[in-house]
Amino acid sequence: MELRTPPVPNGELNNIRIALVDDHALFREGVSEILQLEKDIEVVAEAGDSTAAIAAIGETRPDIVLLDVEIPGDDVGVTVRRIRAASPETKTIILSMHDSGVLVQRLLGLGVHGYLHKSVSRLGLLAAIRDSQVNDSHIVVSVSPHSLVPSREGIVALSEREREVLHLVARAMSNAQIANRLGLTEATVKRHLRNIFAKLSAVSRLDAVNKAVAAALIDPALPVKGPSAARRPA
Repeated sequence: MELRTPPVPNGELNNIRIALVDDHALFREGVSEILQLEKDIEVVAEAGDSTAAIAAIGETRPDIVLLDVEIPGDDVGVTVRRIRAASPETKTIILSMHDSGVLVQRLLGLGVHGYLHKSVSRLGLLAAIRDSQVNDSHIVVSVSPHSLVPSREGIVALSEREREVLHLVARAMSNAQIANRLGLTEATVKRHLRNIFAKLSAVSRLDAVNKAVAAALIDPALPVKGPSAARRPA
């Protein structure tokens, strides 16, 4: 966690006070340099994981948090809720390489004030920040046109066990927790995940979950089956 200025209540500075949360330091530095060139914007904190982010946001009470989706620590939905609890007046704008329609709609449903793909231009980012600061009810979304239209083309079949594993991944369980829940070894869980990634052409756990939800292969809202599931073959 890196704090840029002493903590001060919102309203005592005319600048729009920003916290950057991204686990790639080089990206954070680049965005920070862009923002610091603006007379009305001030970067007050940076963090690379959810725990450091919540601590920094609680201390600095920024006007806006620029939050990446995949950072170490809590699931992004949990992080959004914790930001609101730590600093209720702070607005969250997602800045991410992921623009799955399911993910975008999920986070907008949690009350974020914007969702920007990292391909957004400098002017687009600045406009989103300023618009969010002055318009409480205006939500800024800048993603690829196809991202909000889930496609069912090329749907692949997941086995029942693979769906169970992915269902638990969607609940932010670790491999060890999934293994314990389903009565498997961690090596077996990893094997299932490799198969899932290959079938869905996924590059990460989050990507696999998003693609499976968009294709209606899993529904994270449904309850997870009990210990009886562990008695079936892996």
